[in-house]
Amino acid sequence: MLRGTTIDIVIIVVYFFAILAFGTWFGRYVKTTRDFFFGGQRFSWWLIAFSCVATLVGSYSFIKYSAAGYRYGISSTMTYLNDWFIAPLFVLGWLPIIYFSRVTSIPEYFEKRFDRKTRIAGVFVLLVYLTGYIGINLYTIGVAFNSMMGWDIMTTAVVISIICAIYMHAGGQTSVIMTDLAQSVVLLITGVVIFVLGISYIGGLDTFWSSLSPSFKLPFSGFRTPPEFNSVGIFWQDAFGSSIAFYFMNQGVLMRFMSVKSPREGKKAFFMVVLLFMPLAALAVSNAGWLGRSMVNLGIIPASVNPNHIFVEVANRIAVPGVFGFIMAALTAALMSTVDTLINAVSAISVNDVVRNIAPGRDDSYYLKWARITAILAAVVGVVLVPLFMSFKSIYVAHGTFIAAVTPPMIITIILGAFWKRFTTTAAFSTLIAGSIMMVISIAWPSIISPFDHGVALEGYKYIRAFYGFIVCSAIGVGVSFMTAPRSANELSGLVIDSIEDAKRYFKGGAEPNDREPGKKVSGVIQLENIDGLRLSARAMDRLKAGEGDILYISDARWWLGGIFSARLHALKPHDLDDSLVLISRENASEGNLRPERPVRVEKIL
Repeated sequence: MLRGTTIDIVIIVVYFFAILAFGTWFGRYVKTTRDFFFGGQRFSWWLIAFSCVATLVGSYSFIKYSAAGYRYGISSTMTYLNDWFIAPLFVLGWLPIIYFSRVTSIPEYFEKRFDRKTRIAGVFVLLVYLTGYIGINLYTIGVAFNSMMGWDIMTTAVVISIICAIYMHAGGQTSVIMTDLAQSVVLLITGVVIFVLGISYIGGLDTFWSSLSPSFKLPFSGFRTPPEFNSVGIFWQDAFGSSIAFYFMNQGVLMRFMSVKSPREGKKAFFMVVLLFMPLAALAVSNAGWLGRSMVNLGIIPASVNPNHIFVEVANRIAVPGVFGFIMAALTAALMSTVDTLINAVSAISVNDVVRNIAPGRDDSYYLKWARITAILAAVVGVVLVPLFMSFKSIYVAHGTFIAAVTPPMIITIILGAFWKRFTTTAAFSTLIAGSIMMVISIAWPSIISPFDHGVALEGYKYIRAFYGFIVCSAIGVGVSFMTAPRSANELSGLVIDSIEDAKRYFKGGAEPNDREPGKKVSGVIQLENIDGLRLSARAMDRLKAGEGDILYISDARWWLGGIFSARLHALKPHDLDDSLVLISRENASEGNLRPERPVRVEKIL
């Protein structure tokens, strides 16, 4: 049993309280449910990109991919590098549809695109997915701390869930984004630190590389071998079942992208994540496994080491007291940054799709209260699910089985709904219900997957199940669509890819969108006036290429704040005062946390 030193434990405890204080402090900027769930839709692209990394790298990532790296080599990175092919679907279709249609959740989109019963089915599937994901993360951090310090798995899960629930209760999405910014930096730095210290411990890069077998150095595993980690299975599970689910159906991630100040900023964030942060994350979460295999080959670590403990084993050997505590704090950061997002997502669905329908027309403070209550309940449910995931053979099997089994019906419903007008309401409901039933059947009788297995042995079906789900759910959706009547084009306005311009008009209150010429930003100083909107000089409006009625974004001039002090307002008739004056009301300034004495910048959104 591994044990941290006193200084390691102190660092971990201090980190807990630092993140708790940091996240809770941002609760001061949460005044409405829009702030709680979407951060007021004010954040800059780079802040969202960093926070997405922290959400993407869960506590299970370090443990799971270090074990995969130890067993299978460099090919462990292929699970993190599958996102590029979904870029056109996300940035050109799904992101602008959900952003401009002003939906607050995927089930709400389902009701607009299909009907109410499809929304209810979507609520059920999403809550299973999100709460299950919380349980997996809590289980993983429990395993890590059990191997490091002997802490009980359930005790650890309870403590971590309480910390996340407290700052989520206070600050919602704003707290999530700001704490995840800090935690993403910790995660990426930790990955680099582990690799550098490990190479130094082994004796240099040449020693490390020469100690590995040729097959260990390959970027891909075999097409269908080994059955427990093969290229075709990993593609279907991670590219389809995991990556598409991450960006298209994970309510927590979607809320992150819906928190940006504009879809243009969301596109920047997406490409930064896919092209830069994902490769760095792949290195960060896998390299302890590669180092562990090298150490075994060099006789530094006994070959009997448990692959599920290789991350902690390597960290314990290469890090001096204090650094080991920092590494374990990063593991905790990975958990907290994923769980807080999931808790916020469960809260959003519970309030927007359940509470608002049971108790409509209430004051926003009523829904904000329930948002905070359901955040706590989500953490409790996650803890209750930990024993379920403890019954699996390994963390990797638990995660893979869960993702491949739960996500296909929802993914197919979203993709067909957003990109195919002919996809009918009956087909959507059938895909969610019948598709989910077929996924359950595949767990009870795995042999049903055999026609789709690509020759992979039975033990690999936990990955191939995602491909089975893709085929079966697609067949249900397409087949039922051709047997039933679709909705009219008017009913689908703004809800499918070829009507995004209609969605922009809806977002702007019926006015024509003005995003073909972005214009340039203007700087100025706030002057308070009794108006409902924002007034600039005619020269400033020309520089922005904006007109009366356009949506403008005003923010504190300090770019590094990422938009936390900002607001979106409609442009009013230009004023004839000094060009540097930006006229807004005291109420709007307060809502955007803007101060008259601070310089601001203004840009056009739409």
